[in-house]
Amino acid sequence: MRDFSFPGRSPVHSTHGMAATSMPASTLAALDVLRAGGNALDAAVAAVAVQCVVEPASTGIGGDCFCLYAPAGAKRVYALNGSGRAPAAATIDWYERHGIAELDRSSAHVVTIPGAVSAWETLLAAHGTKGLDELLRPAIAYAEHGHPVHSRVATDWAGQVDKLRKTGAAPFLPGGKSPAVGDIFVQANLAETLKGIAKYGARAFYEGPVAADIVATLRARGGLHTEEDFAAGRTAAMFVDPIRIPWHEYEVWQCPPNGSGMVVLMLLGMLAGFAPPPDGPLGPVRMHRHLEAARLAYRDRDAFLADPSQNDVPLKRLLDPEYLGALRKLIADDVAMGEMPAAGADALPQHADTVYLCVVDREGNACSFINSLFEGFGSGILAEKSGVMLQNRGFGFRLERGHPNCIAPNKRPMHTIIPGMVTKGGEAVMPYGVMGGHFQPMGQTWFLSNFFEHGLDVQEALDLPRIFPNRGTIEVERGVPEAARAKLAAMGHKVAVVDKPHGGGQAIFIDRARGVLTAGSDPRKDGLALGY
Repeated sequence: MRDFSFPGRSPVHSTHGMAATSMPASTLAALDVLRAGGNALDAAVAAVAVQCVVEPASTGIGGDCFCLYAPAGAKRVYALNGSGRAPAAATIDWYERHGIAELDRSSAHVVTIPGAVSAWETLLAAHGTKGLDELLRPAIAYAEHGHPVHSRVATDWAGQVDKLRKTGAAPFLPGGKSPAVGDIFVQANLAETLKGIAKYGARAFYEGPVAADIVATLRARGGLHTEEDFAAGRTAAMFVDPIRIPWHEYEVWQCPPNGSGMVVLMLLGMLAGFAPPPDGPLGPVRMHRHLEAARLAYRDRDAFLADPSQNDVPLKRLLDPEYLGALRKLIADDVAMGEMPAAGADALPQHADTVYLCVVDREGNACSFINSLFEGFGSGILAEKSGVMLQNRGFGFRLERGHPNCIAPNKRPMHTIIPGMVTKGGEAVMPYGVMGGHFQPMGQTWFLSNFFEHGLDVQEALDLPRIFPNRGTIEVERGVPEAARAKLAAMGHKVAVVDKPHGGGQAIFIDRARGVLTAGSDPRKDGLALGY
């Protein structure tokens, strides 16, 4: 339990239902749906639609979505891949012929066909009890009448002014600047688009005037997108087989590639083989082990992660306990690795913006849901007539012929957004997630270890200062003790304190024995957890 003499936040407890999101309006929308008889999936869609309006730098209907859903009593986890594909004309030959050797994160070429709206409709058809006509009402109201800009939203917005000016997204710079905290921001054109989706479903986004507006906007910037690409995107979201790893007495679940969930499982598999660290959750040995394991896992991600429909991703090999054990042996407790072996070698004889939320209803259905534009305001390209800000997920592709993640027609890029789920005996124990672009696997495993191994409560496990190995530097939040930073440096790590914290997160722990839900919401964002 936290020391009440210091600032902080307690976990939230309830019995009938719980929602945890990064915006108060979104959490409230989810609770309203639950109290009106909707289930966890219904509530999650209503909540994320609100976030697409009130947290516009992080997410939007021009983005992508992944979901893990554990229905009560089913003893299984469903995974939904709602990530979009490259245009049919996006061949490596075209890019080489036009002398494009690298992708510009604000160009039309990094915009894949948005998958979020297709995902919402697909999820509701399979597991929902309410329709988009009802669930989008709160989001429509906020878009039409406006919503006050919150503190973290304003900070993220201010950091993207140059991008928005470069791309000409004038409606997002009222008066030529980003909104201040408390300013009311209205998105009338987006409200009309949402009304069309509420009435006609995903077809209203992927066909007709909205799709035509998006395609015209992208084509004017040199994009290869066609209205046929968008029409095909309406049914692109698909259920896939989740991947998992046994961990202590639990199982941890992730969406499979093209998402980065395999990195979470690799990290847990490596770290589980160590004896408990001698120095606690913010001790240098604990941090060092986690950092070294992350360096190895991210190395393999960059080499092998791709769209499995077009490339073979060696999941069985990468998650093999023997392989992970061999990687573990490369980690010494007193010194950082120098040169690592090549990715996948036989060892045997940037920050982005996203929203994550989770919901559990009174029946015990658990939903882990993530929706994203990738970087702040995605590409920064606004289809102005429809009010749709477009993601830049295609920046995850390589323009490297022969690389597994090389851009190709109708291919999904390597994705960073990953919802998480923990089960025990086949029943959901915790939907959870940690935002922050490439940080997410590191953040998820840091949180899980904080809670399940170090005994912190849900809120403390989210609050604990974070670390991340990024391009040869160990990025630490200001809350990491100075003595621990010095010890990491003495081990050979290059340590730097970052101004912007690593991501955000939410989690709900399901205590089935007592019939209690306990949730936390990350103080690095504007949101909160609420139950009833």
